[in-house]
Amino acid sequence: MDKAAELYQRFLSGNRDALAEIILMHRDGVTLYINSIVKNITVAEDLMEDTFVRLCVKKPEFSGKSSFRTWLFSIARHIAMDYLRRQRFFSVPPEDIPDLASEENIEHSYVRKEAAVHLHAAMNELKPEYRQALYLMYFEDMSGADIAHVMGLSQRQVRNILYNARKSLKNILERKGFTYEGL
Repeated sequence: MDKAAELYQRFLSGNRDALAEIILMHRDGVTLYINSIVKNITVAEDLMEDTFVRLCVKKPEFSGKSSFRTWLFSIARHIAMDYLRRQRFFSVPPEDIPDLASEENIEHSYVRKEAAVHLHAAMNELKPEYRQALYLMYFEDMSGADIAHVMGLSQRQVRNILYNARKSLKNILERKGFTYEGL
């Protein structure tokens, strides 16, 4: 049992501080994952809060069939998908997203920021399922099995989605005149 799962069990036993620790551990990752779905950081932050409120109020049972993190991201995905069903979603333009990197070399920082803007813009052109799968793999470092669990798909479907997502992302970037190694 991982630390977050143990903390959740402590929370269910009445220790409110345990939930605060879970939130501190996972809030950024959950927010960024939700943002990959709804494409609006403000909405993603609100939905992240809804995810943890659901843990606090409904206290769903964690069965242990996956890691706690995978289970938590599944809850976040369901909340985000419910939001999208209720509303048309819109995106934050890439140039409005702050650069969180702190590079010593200004030129390198500028090039990196430009690359991130182009990569983000290209990812926004992908199908939602492609964008989600790539985000979970590269930004949350999830395994294919975990991605399958979060997205409610088989591992084979996830492999196919990741293959097609990389191929589509590479085509979009090349069409725009950019090349990225490792795709």
